[in-house]
Amino acid sequence: EVQLVESGGGLVQAGGSLRLSCSASGLAFDDYVIGWFRQAPGKAREGLLCVSSRNSYTYYTDSVKGRFTISSDKAKTTAVLQMTNLKPEDTAVYYCAAEYGSTYCHDEYLARQYLSGDEYDYWGQGTQVTVSS
Repeated sequence: EVQLVESGGGLVQAGGSLRLSCSASGLAFDDYVIGWFRQAPGKAREGLLCVSSRNSYTYYTDSVKGRFTISSDKAKTTAVLQMTNLKPEDTAVYYCAAEYGSTYCHDEYLARQYLSGDEYDYWGQGTQVTVSS
């Protein structure tokens, strides 16, 4: 059974940094696409980035490019989202998601298409990030 558990959220001042973790069980990172999403109150879910180890490809949306970085631990069981230069508009619940295969994060066209999140099968419970001004 695939399970994803996010952690690391919290309250930070604008300009600060946070590190979120997505601990995965029941899957091998090399066989899955990992995506990060967020949802602010009253707003639609927003796809932020995806990573495919199989494709050696990572895609960041413009809203986080240059500020957020995805990596994984050596055991490839935890995806780490390093967030820097945080802004109040980054306040949201952050989710990691996984989908088997590599199609969802193969190139920019497919990454953008699938970052709606609707096709990702596995989701964590989310972790709250609050950025104060």
